[in-house]
Amino acid sequence: MNIGPYSWQEYLVMVKAFHGYTAPGVLVGGYMVAAAQQRLPEGVLYDAVCETRSCLPDAIQLLTPCSVGNNWLRVFHFGRYALSLYDKYCGEGWRVYVDPEKLSDWPEIKTWFLKLKPKKEQDTPRLMQEIEAAGDSICSLQPIRMQPQFLMRRSKGEIGICPQCREAYPIADGLLCRACQGETPYAQVPGEIGPTQIDAPLLTRTPVEKAVGRTALHDMTKIIPGVSKGPALLHGQEITVGDLCRLHQMGRYHIFVADNQPDPEEWTHEDAAALAFAQALAGPGVCFNGPPREGKINLRAERDGLLLVNRERLTRFNLVEGVMCAGRQGFRIVREGQIIAGTRAVPLYLPTAALQQALTVLKAGPVYEVRSLRRARVGILVTGTEIVRGLVQDKFAPIIQAKVEYLGSRVLGVIIVPDEREAIRQAVADLLDKGIDLLVTTAGLSVDPDDVTRQGLIDAGAEDLLYGAPILPGAMTLLASIGAVQVIGVPACALYYKNTSFDLLLPRLLTGLTITRQDLAAMGHGALCQECPTCTFPKCNFGC
Repeated sequence: MNIGPYSWQEYLVMVKAFHGYTAPGVLVGGYMVAAAQQRLPEGVLYDAVCETRSCLPDAIQLLTPCSVGNNWLRVFHFGRYALSLYDKYCGEGWRVYVDPEKLSDWPEIKTWFLKLKPKKEQDTPRLMQEIEAAGDSICSLQPIRMQPQFLMRRSKGEIGICPQCREAYPIADGLLCRACQGETPYAQVPGEIGPTQIDAPLLTRTPVEKAVGRTALHDMTKIIPGVSKGPALLHGQEITVGDLCRLHQMGRYHIFVADNQPDPEEWTHEDAAALAFAQALAGPGVCFNGPPREGKINLRAERDGLLLVNRERLTRFNLVEGVMCAGRQGFRIVREGQIIAGTRAVPLYLPTAALQQALTVLKAGPVYEVRSLRRARVGILVTGTEIVRGLVQDKFAPIIQAKVEYLGSRVLGVIIVPDEREAIRQAVADLLDKGIDLLVTTAGLSVDPDDVTRQGLIDAGAEDLLYGAPILPGAMTLLASIGAVQVIGVPACALYYKNTSFDLLLPRLLTGLTITRQDLAAMGHGALCQECPTCTFPKCNFGC
């Protein structure tokens, strides 16, 4: 069976020459490429996507104009044996994948593809025969349309010289090339920053007696255990005779003075570094007070709101040798003026290359933001036939109302309905007519047959439902939307527990954040309430 314009034998020779040996994956990939090509309109210019790094990219590069080098082939590490060819202008094309359900007639292919036996126990000659005979019959095809960003032409943009390694690189990558930012695969390369290269510049130690009349090079801290901690002398302050006794009491017999500072092109003082970090770390709703003290500068909330932290960016920043930033946990309510983070350079002088490396991390955006909570118009829907019949008194609405009003929102209406789908649907419609933009439903979310709140919400037009969250208490929480109206379903556990998933999710909703399944999954780490006899939430680890 031919593979495109080539016979089986011709393709074997091509694969061995390009790939190094006749890998089964490249052979199967040949049939996959040919199957996609056959379904593209004649003469169309196309790009390629490959969903595995193993073998399949070589089949694409052998049989199409698409390669990694010309950027017409994108390789994603999805681990799926699949490829797509698509019109590079409109994005329409075909996806081809090896379909496990079609392998039963080809036992050796199935054994190889699903790794049912070690490689040395597989029958390679038989495997080759089955691949040639099967062709693309083991594959399935799907019509696809690419997302718009995959149709854009890519350009390196402006080229500059990396100030650290002095090699050319795309300026869009940051202040340093990606290798000098720490992405290099090499253990050591001259010119790149390694973990042991943050050394101090040569500074002259001056006896304090000879420092009189000269200027301090940095803040000098005085600590009285259990009483106070603060700078006794400030950076730039002139040393006087009266300071000598105080310095001796602090255990300072030699100090650094500003007479002989290191080359500013190569070294950055801790105060200048801290100020640069603060400017880059602070996003909307965050400010900082200057100048730095003791080499450190604090970031503060500029307004009341929810603290948002880009944890991945913070981690990357702290991986740079010689810098640090420590802050509060994200998704907590903060008040104007509260300290939310502190940053500094660890050494007195930081290599300028390390400064640029840290700032490059922050070029993508700030780490901290305080987002204001909107004043939501809330509708509360209480479900429970037992309440409607007067068998029990509703306690849910007062709990929800108190929590939303505490965060500055107001309740436009409360409706209590029985556990009936139509009643729930109609109540939702009535609350929407009042102009609410946040609907809070209570109870009716468990596995009991009488609990039909979810079904009633769907009847009312709820979409994008997320049911269930890794939060205790509150595992049966529901999130959805009805048009522009946010919906949160609060399980019955909120009648007993003081704090539940509702307390963790409500502030996020009030900031307008879109909560995804990925967000909920990440909350599982730290979302177990300890049920302390005296609750101190939010000054505890619930939701952190």
